[in-house]
Amino acid sequence: MSGPATGLPAAIATPELCRLGAVPLAAMIRRRAVSAREVMAAYLDHIAAVNPHVNAIVSLRPRAALLAEAEAADAAVARGEATGPLHGLPQAIKDLAATKGLRTTLGSPLFAEQVPEEDAIFVARMRAAGAIIIGKTNVPEFGYGSNSYNPVFGLTRNAWDPSRVGGGSSGGAGVALATRMLPVADGGDMGGSLRNPAAFNNVYGFRPSQGRVPADTPDPFYGQMAVEGPMGRSVRDVAMLLSVQAGYDPRAPLSLEAPGYRYEDRLEEGWAAPLRCGWLGDLGGHLPFEPGVLALCEAAAGLFRQAGGSVEPARVEFDPERLWRAFVTLRQQSIGGRHDAAWRDPAQRRLLKPEAIWEIEGSHRLSALDAYKAGLERGAWYKAFTALFARFDVLLIPAAQVFPFAAEVTWPREVGGRAMDSYHRWMEVVVGATMAGCPAISVPAGFDARGLPMGLQIIGPPRGDLRVLQAAARYEAACPWTGRLPPWLDTPPATTPAQEMQP
Repeated sequence: MSGPATGLPAAIATPELCRLGAVPLAAMIRRRAVSAREVMAAYLDHIAAVNPHVNAIVSLRPRAALLAEAEAADAAVARGEATGPLHGLPQAIKDLAATKGLRTTLGSPLFAEQVPEEDAIFVARMRAAGAIIIGKTNVPEFGYGSNSYNPVFGLTRNAWDPSRVGGGSSGGAGVALATRMLPVADGGDMGGSLRNPAAFNNVYGFRPSQGRVPADTPDPFYGQMAVEGPMGRSVRDVAMLLSVQAGYDPRAPLSLEAPGYRYEDRLEEGWAAPLRCGWLGDLGGHLPFEPGVLALCEAAAGLFRQAGGSVEPARVEFDPERLWRAFVTLRQQSIGGRHDAAWRDPAQRRLLKPEAIWEIEGSHRLSALDAYKAGLERGAWYKAFTALFARFDVLLIPAAQVFPFAAEVTWPREVGGRAMDSYHRWMEVVVGATMAGCPAISVPAGFDARGLPMGLQIIGPPRGDLRVLQAAARYEAACPWTGRLPPWLDTPPATTPAQEMQP
């Protein structure tokens, strides 16, 4: 990891084009109110000014090639060709996902020069929707841990305070969104990797239902804890990207069929009905929190009352410690199997981060019976957790247990006076939705006295992705923090944009 930054960077003006949301910006390109080339040039200039301070975007492609692709996108519009919802928009893909012809390192020196021959399924769908892939977003090594640092590219810093971490594992994506270096972004989530960086950077991160976004994993019938999904600066942008990513693919046999509608078109449906929200809090005292997190999120949950809903305490009739042990077992089994060959090669083992070795060696102590019993525990949790949806439409809980911490810290060793017994225990708050296969979105919950962001999870029933997005849209309508820029980037541009550039 690189050393800590000192203080905020000097003020940088954020261009108007980079301030616009993905949905209105793409609409402007389609109606030729602005060119894709103008958009690309504005983003590349902004990345050049901002990225050295936060290190969110890596493997950036040459400017000339990107401008040429943007010009080709403009030519397609001029010819009247059909265009997708991402047409002409710059995109950087999380560095865990395969990108054809573009280096995909997984944040590991073992794959530092890997160049895939094919795109991941959802990446191919984003390309087909018109996205122009400009590079990758930074991750922790193999995505392990909610802090995006690795020996290939270094540390990604927080958008609001670069002396602090940007979260992870989709940390580069979250920081790039918050700093307006991307209009919308992709990510993945096993243990909060879409939700944590959203919370740490005042943006939105959505973990879809299991199977909603197909992933061509080597173990497609069993690897069902990690999912791919969208991040954005608004609920509408998140919903639009989910519409692009979602739908059945035969390479992912448990993937779900497309719903038959676009999520962004149905966000305002059902707002007249009261929304019943269950507040999970600290799971009956089980979860420790840094002072201020729980109160801030509980106050944010109160915005649902302003939107005509109710917020009542909710309790899961299940021991959270049982859930955690099952999560650790299933995670170790998955990770250990993936990296066992590297661990057995001494030359490769020396290049693995300690947290990866901890997971792999933990898997060596597991038996098939251990994994089976963990699966039974997961099933029992699913039943207990989803039973709450007979009483509540959505469930609410903080998206993290700590505020963004100092950049020189790899992971918190203590939270709320309690010692953390693993590198990911401090993110236990996200495990419930993962283990139940439920959709969950992190929405902005406000800031502490230091100006550090926090997020609130909105969790829905399995396959209730639309319900979660609709609830998030209702929350967003009352949320005062959506669209807020980090102070060092909230400087008016030197020139006034043309009138036709209004969304």
